Amino acid sequence: MADTLTCWNCGAALDQVLLPVSRHEYCPACAEAVHCCRMCTSYDATAPAQCRDDRAEPPTDKTCANFCDFFAPRVGGAPTTERSRADEARAKLDALFGGPHDDAE
Repeated sequence: MADTLTCWNCGAALDQVLLPVSRHEYCPACAEAVHCCRMCTSYDATAPAQCRDDRAEPPTDKTCANFCDFFAPRVGGAPTTERSRADEARAKLDALFGGPHDDAE
């Protein structure tokens, strides 16, 4: 569902979490913090300090609960991770150059 909060870590539905999200909310499935950078719409692994909101002073640990005044919960899924972006880029290169080559033969 596109309008459902889901945990940034395990993908579990966070139907019980009330808005606005409290700093004390944790995922019932994996116990990770909900009011954290990784759960925010401004989180971007490729942005400076991994935050697209230049008003915020992002904490160094993006998985811990924080007091950010600009926190806006991401609905509909976790943010794109560095790993999935790397996999996407690799797939584009493979399509362009014919895929990975096995040098063992």
